[in-house]
Amino acid sequence: MAVPPDELYALVSDVTRMGEFSPVCRACWWDEGAGPQVGAWFTGRNEDAGRTWETRSQVVAAEPGRKFAWEVNDGWVYWGFTLEPAGEGTELTQWWEFLPKGVDGFRQAFGDTAEAEIAKRSDAARQGMPVTLAAIKKTAERG
Repeated sequence: MAVPPDELYALVSDVTRMGEFSPVCRACWWDEGAGPQVGAWFTGRNEDAGRTWETRSQVVAAEPGRKFAWEVNDGWVYWGFTLEPAGEGTELTQWWEFLPKGVDGFRQAFGDTAEAEIAKRSDAARQGMPVTLAAIKKTAERG
């Protein structure tokens, strides 16, 4: 992206803007007094295929210009962005991972259909990340 890492970091670490970029997340808000620092909590509201749900997330990495990441539902899923200088711009990578606690939680919640639910969520995340990155790029480069 044709934006310096620090400038791009300010955009991706502002979770209140994630609803502008993500095909599933509709809104996020920080707990009162919180912001993009390790230990801060925020809530996200998501919509997909006729269902709406909220998640609680905690920032686990906040390295300006380098990395911003959070865990969803106290360790179920790990989301994040890494930023690498690339010429005069930045290479932005988004990643996502089901954590063991989340896999166990899905197995308890969904029983015999847990693996299918995990696969469905994994596919949605993989399909949504390029959409999110494209929207961030458009916003960031528009200035």
